[in-house]
Amino acid sequence: MAPTGSAFCLTSTPVFFFSSKVTRISRNYMNANPHISKICVIDCSSGTKLVTESTASSTSERTSFGFKNLTETFWVNVQRAEGRPLNVQLNSPLSTVSPSLEKVENVAIRIELSNGCVGWGEVPVLPSITAANQTVAVTKAREAWQFLRSSSPMVLNLMLNEIGGILPGTGFASVRAGVEMALIDAVANSIGVPLWRLFGGVSNTLTTAITLSNVFPAEASELASKYCQLGFKTLKLKIGKNIKAEIEILQSIQAAHPNCSLILDANEEYTYREALEVLQKLHDSGITPTLLEQPVHRDDWKGLGEFCNFARGKYGISVAVDESCQSSIDVQTVIKGNFADVINIKLAKFGVMGTLEIIELARNSGLNLMISSTVETRLATGFAAHLAAGLGFFKFVGLDMPFLLSEDPVICGYEACGPVYKFLNARGQGGFLKWDFTPW
Repeated sequence: MAPTGSAFCLTSTPVFFFSSKVTRISRNYMNANPHISKICVIDCSSGTKLVTESTASSTSERTSFGFKNLTETFWVNVQRAEGRPLNVQLNSPLSTVSPSLEKVENVAIRIELSNGCVGWGEVPVLPSITAANQTVAVTKAREAWQFLRSSSPMVLNLMLNEIGGILPGTGFASVRAGVEMALIDAVANSIGVPLWRLFGGVSNTLTTAITLSNVFPAEASELASKYCQLGFKTLKLKIGKNIKAEIEILQSIQAAHPNCSLILDANEEYTYREALEVLQKLHDSGITPTLLEQPVHRDDWKGLGEFCNFARGKYGISVAVDESCQSSIDVQTVIKGNFADVINIKLAKFGVMGTLEIIELARNSGLNLMISSTVETRLATGFAAHLAAGLGFFKFVGLDMPFLLSEDPVICGYEACGPVYKFLNARGQGGFLKWDFTPW
């Protein structure tokens, strides 16, 4: 009999869960999971435990296991927790961040449960958003690893709460996200369910936009033509340095890909008055973006709200916030003041559990959602894509970083056909490093 804190690692049903919270499972879990047909109480060396058995004949027949209920009922016993550097060169320097970035220097996290099931996570490192550098990220992640290795078995949500206490707030949200990813992935592997089903099962595909570097008009035209042929229908460009030159680039993009939608990201570069002038210049040049992201400084709530109302009312352009939203409190401020149409969510800013909280706030308020990435490989991008596809709430998707890397260190996970990610019928997120995993 498996020990407390574990589940059998299966590739198909029946699926077993162990918990001492019999009342909670029998009421909540069964209501959320009608495929469970058998409940019994068994004796093992560690005491009386409840077992549930699924009648689903295969993973493909399930729709959603109910993530919240799973966190309340699945007992986790971590056997190993470790990390290693995840360094990958970019195809070309990334000029859309400052200073320009030539390679990704992240941290891969691997967690193995006592049942033998493994989960993977990734800590992205981009100093303007995340931990200061790779060394700091590893130092903080090691605190979480040490806790996981030494902790007694506990229900998943309690373990995630403990990780939140070790890695609190926004300063180490990216590290928290990496650890949460690995834990959730390991649990999904344990019950034989792909993450997109675990998060809701709305779709097993997701379509992303792609970002163009700030290049000369001729190069932009070539890239736009290339992406058009590959099937990308939404292109994203950073603006805010030289609007005259940027308009020339945008016009060359539209000439090469006349049916594309444009997302423009100003990265806080404008004052309210400057943003209005830019909007007028874009309009005069025949450019109407679908979305304009973070036009003013993150703390200029008044300017943001007035600009949003103007852009929406006069030009039908939606306005998104990114840097203005660093916490659930910021999201509530946006909602209360009607300061934006869209919230851009990054797992690296909020962590996985924080992201789910913010998604719920936004949905209840009627705000639209965007999900994007920082500097992740397919480990973190795959997790975010699973989450977005499973929930199905995202109007805008910008999970394009893997296209900009010189090599792909991840095996399996998802297949990319142009802008469309199709998730393989595998447990968890299905991706893992192809390099030998030598812990740091």
